[in-house]
Amino acid sequence: MLPYWRLSAWYFYYFAFIGAFSPYFGLYLQSLKFSAWDISVLLSLVQVMRLIAPNLWSALAERFGRKITLVRWTAAMGVVVFAGFFFTKSFAGLFAAMALLAFFSSASLPLVETLTLEQLSHRAGQYGSIRLWGSIGFIAAVMAVGWLLDELPIPVLLWVSLFLLVGTLACAFVLPEAAQGKSALPYRPLGAALCRPEVLAFFIACFLMSAAHGPLYVFYSIHLVDHGYGKTMVGALWSLGVVAEILVFWFMPGLLRRYSLRAILMFSLACAVGRFLMIGWGVESLALLLVAQLLHGATFGACHAAAMAALHRWFPGVQLARAQALYGSVSFGAGGMLGGLASGQAWETFGPGWSFTLGAAFALAGLVLLWRFMDAEAALDARQS
Repeated sequence: MLPYWRLSAWYFYYFAFIGAFSPYFGLYLQSLKFSAWDISVLLSLVQVMRLIAPNLWSALAERFGRKITLVRWTAAMGVVVFAGFFFTKSFAGLFAAMALLAFFSSASLPLVETLTLEQLSHRAGQYGSIRLWGSIGFIAAVMAVGWLLDELPIPVLLWVSLFLLVGTLACAFVLPEAAQGKSALPYRPLGAALCRPEVLAFFIACFLMSAAHGPLYVFYSIHLVDHGYGKTMVGALWSLGVVAEILVFWFMPGLLRRYSLRAILMFSLACAVGRFLMIGWGVESLALLLVAQLLHGATFGACHAAAMAALHRWFPGVQLARAQALYGSVSFGAGGMLGGLASGQAWETFGPGWSFTLGAAFALAGLVLLWRFMDAEAALDARQS
């Protein structure tokens, strides 16, 4: 039987931690008087480790065939490392703590994503109904922490985040191992699939989409607070985006049956162009911000769910863990790192509006790439999955 609630609980706590920590940790760093460049460097460490660490963890999981053991061990180390945030306020100390936290936390998601797809087997369309609990956890955390930070000093963020990390660790201990993960499986190289033009175009487009989101994940909360929005409103706007994401995940099985993955990905990139221009230049208008956050359902939800379906088809069996790690490294890792660092430099040099315009330019480049180089007939008809 599908362990629906055990998987869903893990997603809930994992993304609740992200909802508490990621939107507001930049504000915590700003309260310590760090510059925009310093903040972008510290927050980009998450993406740097997503570039490096998942490949190590997936290789270990494939070699020994015990994904759950690694998920549990790295979750425990993440709790230990997070305690370092309570004892340092220096750039060097925070750099070390952030790097180690990202190194261990980057192991969990690609391994659990692979485990979920293995449990689903030929029911990959049901992925969204499990993953949406992560979105619900994110909403609950981002709203609660936004309200708390309007009432209490910002260091309370660290205590809430630690509590949610412990919850993630507890959920890891009830996750089951997939049957095929209990023994080591023969190695099969990814090179043949990666050489296909549509697969290569897909990975580059995902890289550019993540780069486009760099200004959002590093500076969105700071951008809003600097323009007079309260932290409760900041939390509400983050939540609105994730509500849109939940709706997309819920309806994704039907969308996958009706539209090609190429069409879904191109639509997502087009939405990202408009979204980041609205955030960069329309921050004074709450109506524009509401529209921009609703587009998160397309720029993240539809894009990520389509990517999962593509990986599931292109990389069967033992290849899936490595393909999942490669996807995370190329998109969230390399793309997120580029977007975060570039947005920090653009923020200090040209200002917030141009920082978000840079994100829109990355998305436009990805859109042009898919339109030009991904063969509409050969590429990604989800209805064949």
